[in-house]
Amino acid sequence: MIMASPDKQQTQKNQHFSQALRHAIDGIMDIIYHEPNMRYHMVFAVGALLVGVILQISRMDWLWITLAIFTVMLAEFANTIAESLTDLITHGRFDPLAKRVKDVAAGAVVVAAVFAIITGALIFVPRLWALLG
Repeated sequence: MIMASPDKQQTQKNQHFSQALRHAIDGIMDIIYHEPNMRYHMVFAVGALLVGVILQISRMDWLWITLAIFTVMLAEFANTIAESLTDLITHGRFDPLAKRVKDVAAGAVVVAAVFAIITGALIFVPRLWALLG
């Protein structure tokens, strides 16, 4: 696990906002470094942002696109949390309930990704169709 904060072994509540922010950044960097799916989500997010800029989408469309992007990323964060806690509790041993937790968390990511795909299609497809036709 990436732990850039000087207080790696901290067991007490954060004392300052800057300390909490360092831990939050550590968590973001950790999921980017250790979760390939988060990197894929980020690539697709950057792609959607670039297409939005090229097509000059409206402010309302930007709101939908950013909502879709952040929904997928938050679902991936929740999935990683569920997987990590499950592994911590089960020590890597199989348990049907642990499998259920992991499957449901992964399902949440799929639902969020489908939402993002539908949102992107509703916004980008008519504009791209108009450019081609």
